[in-house]
Amino acid sequence: MADMDNKDQAEMDPADMEDVEEVEEEETGGDENSKARQLTVQMMQNPQILAALQERLDGLNGSPSGYMESLPKVVKRRVNALKNLQVKCAHIEAKFYEEVHELERKYAALYQPLFDKRSDIVKAAYEPTDEECEWKADEEEELTDEMKEKAKLEEEKKDEEKEDPKGIPEFWLTVFKNVDLLSDMLQEHDEPILKHLQDIKVKFSDPGQPMSFTLEFHFEPNDFFTNTVLTKTYKMRSEPDENDPFSFDGPEIMCCTGCTIDWTKGKNVTLKTIKKKQKHKGRGTVRTVTKTVPNDSFFNFFTPPEVPENGELDEDSEAVLAADFEIGHFIRERIVPRAVLYFTGEAIEDDDDDYDEEGEEADDEEGEEEADEENDPDYDPKKDAAPPAECKQQ
Repeated sequence: MADMDNKDQAEMDPADMEDVEEVEEEETGGDENSKARQLTVQMMQNPQILAALQERLDGLNGSPSGYMESLPKVVKRRVNALKNLQVKCAHIEAKFYEEVHELERKYAALYQPLFDKRSDIVKAAYEPTDEECEWKADEEEELTDEMKEKAKLEEEKKDEEKEDPKGIPEFWLTVFKNVDLLSDMLQEHDEPILKHLQDIKVKFSDPGQPMSFTLEFHFEPNDFFTNTVLTKTYKMRSEPDENDPFSFDGPEIMCCTGCTIDWTKGKNVTLKTIKKKQKHKGRGTVRTVTKTVPNDSFFNFFTPPEVPENGELDEDSEAVLAADFEIGHFIRERIVPRAVLYFTGEAIEDDDDDYDEEGEEADDEEGEEEADEENDPDYDPKKDAAPPAECKQQ
């Protein structure tokens, strides 16, 4: 049998032998690539390696590539001229956003009568007419007149069995609970208070005044605090930084101020009382001490960290303010203008649609990677297991 193999090999064309060698080299290379990929996956799943890599990338961010240094002096001069033009563009862009702010103020006045009517319907100050309540939903388009009449009778029967509620109960609380960004802030003890929230309004700064907007939360009389309106003001700036003009990317929030909430005694949900036992070092006696400490609550939104004059904040305060600015913008730009769609959930579906395609692509790519690994004869799932991340106590 061995003689036959040698004979076949001897009769093979030299070109065929070259092809065999090439295939063997490609297969060997494939094995090496597979092992390299496995090693890369293991490394990228190690949190310490990732942290070191991120630190390295952060250090490289903004560092010169060396290309500019290689240019002739006369070309560098012309590039400097372009950069000066870019600074002027940034200042023009800043003026553009100032005019946009003026336009927002103008149209806010046009929207407000509609928002006021929405508020009157929610709090039962106005009952809409039959004509105003007509709405043709998509699923009703193909219904016959007989089916529509039957559905109407069933709805009327159900309404007769229930008590007649006033307005739209828990309208804003439902909006908050439907939006992840806001529901994450809500605590169970906040909900009874937010049931009394009747409206949220946006007020812009007056013409000629520095750019700002104020969120007004209007409450009906309640047992929790005496305020009828809670406010949060965001001060903005639309001008390039003299030290870094190229970083300008539209108006930015510089700081925000809340308001004092006049809590009814014993109703302040932003504070909680805890009891601690203390042991006397000398006598060994034990006593119980009552302390008041901060408590998680949505209403901490109205007491943001203060920004010092030098603008320097610790990391925790920076994180809180960054989240605060995002929430303020979201309430102003999305929640207030489209509140009913967040109440029904339709706006949430629209927001989710923005991410579905990317998510599917990512899932597909991940699935392909998993399939490649499973088909790899050298693949060992135990090697792919990521080491547990270190837990750090905050």
